Amino acid sequence: MEEYLLKVLAIAVCVLLFGFAIFIHEFGHFLVAKLLGMRVDVFSIGFGQAIWKKKIGDCEYRVAWIPLGGYVSIPSVDPEGTKQLQGTADAAAPQVDAAPWKRILVGVAGPMGNFVLAVALAFALAAVPGAKFGELSAEVGMVPDEGPAFEAGVKAGDVVLSIDGNPVSNWGAVLNETQLAGGRTVPMVVRRGAEEVTLSVTPARDDVTGGYYLLMFATTNGVNAAQWMTVRDPLKQLAWDAGQIFRVLKALVTPKESAAAANALGGVETIGTVLYKQVRKDKWDAVGFLRFLNVNLGMLNLLPIPVLDGGLILFALIELLFRRKLNEKFVKCVTVFFMVLLVASMAFLIVRGTVRIVRMNIAQKTMRAKAADTNAVDAASAAKPEGGK
Repeated sequence: MEEYLLKVLAIAVCVLLFGFAIFIHEFGHFLVAKLLGMRVDVFSIGFGQAIWKKKIGDCEYRVAWIPLGGYVSIPSVDPEGTKQLQGTADAAAPQVDAAPWKRILVGVAGPMGNFVLAVALAFALAAVPGAKFGELSAEVGMVPDEGPAFEAGVKAGDVVLSIDGNPVSNWGAVLNETQLAGGRTVPMVVRRGAEEVTLSVTPARDDVTGGYYLLMFATTNGVNAAQWMTVRDPLKQLAWDAGQIFRVLKALVTPKESAAAANALGGVETIGTVLYKQVRKDKWDAVGFLRFLNVNLGMLNLLPIPVLDGGLILFALIELLFRRKLNEKFVKCVTVFFMVLLVASMAFLIVRGTVRIVRMNIAQKTMRAKAADTNAVDAASAAKPEGGK
């Protein structure tokens, strides 16, 4: 019963933390819109049917049942297509567009909210003595006598310098570049003693997780921090966060890496799973993951894609530069298209991620069952009298 209550409490904490990241983002839009004198119709955490709602003044505040994000409906900023999909369009209300510079400020305000929260969390964690920081070096500690690393000639004590031409400086980067290499045979440069050696490695695919691996292990040197808790210096830590996200985005638009990068992407279920594990394991690691998540949300929302904040900013910049309003039907069609594409992509990632989690749980249960059977056989053998029946 106690374990069940702990699980429920951990899930509730995860929902609150993720919801807070969404709230901060939408509050940024809301606050700047209000400061610029714009009308705000809806402030929603989540999409779809409202679980709770309350109207205060001209704005309706909602908590909706699909916790995949949120939105602020601002008639003078939102594209018509987005408002229709959210069910917030009001044909009777005046819908005069705000000046482009105002729309840019409102669009930037959401991601800035996430960045501000990330900075605050980074500085707060730096001041917590109990928060664990550190990163594994790129030195190989052990290579089992099987697997891709052994076959390529990797040896314990080698220091990985680059994979597929991409420099690495820590073990997290080694794992990332291995995943992005996919199943391709790529060069890996290692420092072995005083010389540099170039090896050809072909990562193998794990049938359970779908990820790629080389089957080699790092030299730990006592480091037991989470992989997103690399350095106590808050500015260096934030730079690391941004660098990791930029690397994945770069891989997604690099032809030879795009398939492997897309395979590595996770949806809300992945975020929830990682957050849940960290909440149960170490509260400061959970806060660190929330910091990393906010940097992620801020950067992704600035991408120049319609329905994201970057798309709104792009439309406003075009209007500002060419001094003419974009065709309303064009904006609506493009927005609806990308909204459908975004929802479909999120649904795909959730289904794929859920299948992976189920497979991993089944595999873990199978391994535990085999271990229990082995222990039972060993115990029976130990209890049997020597030479007896």
